[in-house]
Amino acid sequence: MTAADTRITIDNLKAAQNLAGVYAVQNLQLGKTKAGKPYLKMLIADKTGRTPGRMWSATEELYHTLPIDGFVYLEGQTQPYQGEMQIIVHQIRAHHPTERELMELLPATQHDVDEMFGHVLRLLQSIESPALKCLVDRYLEDGDLMQKFCQAPAAQTLHHAYLGGLLEHTLSLMQLADKMVGHYEQLSRDIVLMGLFLHDLGKCTELTWLEGFGYSTDGQLVGHIGRGVVMLNDKCKACEDEELGEAATTIPAELRMVLEHIILSHHGVPEFGALKVPATPEAIFISNLDNLDAKMNMSLDAAAREKLDDSNLGGDFTEKVWALGTRVYRPDPSK
Repeated sequence: MTAADTRITIDNLKAAQNLAGVYAVQNLQLGKTKAGKPYLKMLIADKTGRTPGRMWSATEELYHTLPIDGFVYLEGQTQPYQGEMQIIVHQIRAHHPTERELMELLPATQHDVDEMFGHVLRLLQSIESPALKCLVDRYLEDGDLMQKFCQAPAAQTLHHAYLGGLLEHTLSLMQLADKMVGHYEQLSRDIVLMGLFLHDLGKCTELTWLEGFGYSTDGQLVGHIGRGVVMLNDKCKACEDEELGEAATTIPAELRMVLEHIILSHHGVPEFGALKVPATPEAIFISNLDNLDAKMNMSLDAAAREKLDDSNLGGDFTEKVWALGTRVYRPDPSK
């Protein structure tokens, strides 16, 4: 039997299985045991999911030959631990995947992309402000941007970190907002929906995904917040350009500034990357809703309740999810 024959997808892992093959590795770290010996810890993934991995017989030299986030060939054995099926790695080396392997390794949304994009379009078309309607049109007619919007992950490793994740996350936020804004009657529904559509669009240039999830040069030097503001100003200027064959539409300076503020502030606080603390009701609403959707995606992904069965995986809690600051309790005690 060849190594390829023993590659087991992450969603099919069982206890005490030997496995070998090409996998994605995420957040590779070099740690030290209590005895001071080096070991590797990582997330091991394919398109079906991800699970923790450990390599106890590791060296610092080996660590420096491996990608922090990338692809590897590994051999190892599964082991139940604290509610998850982790992989104990025996052998590992960097690997450049083929196009066929990438299709098996890159996770993708479970929802229909065309259907999700259609829902986004309908919500955008419900915006009533003439100035914002023009702005919507300038974004939607940018075919390259919209194609990337439908393909991109929402993050490299955290929430909605899969193909189509950015679209799924944006639609989730817009649908939540559409249901909630009526409860806060003084909120501008138009600004909230537009702001949510815009807040992460810069990730279309910040992230790369055709050969694995990573950051582009633009992402490293400018980032999605900066790129989102530049993009917004370009689209505002396009609305005011009479050469497009349509009547020019002026985007009021205050409206543009409020949308810029939403992009600049949606991470909430400076330590999480916000360039401004949210200071309008709409920006505060968007920042908190964005945080909620991201954390719910991470917690539900970690709990993986749909994969729980009667087997004992060593506990009801996951390993600590650092982005959440806690270990996640997996069972649903109401069932």
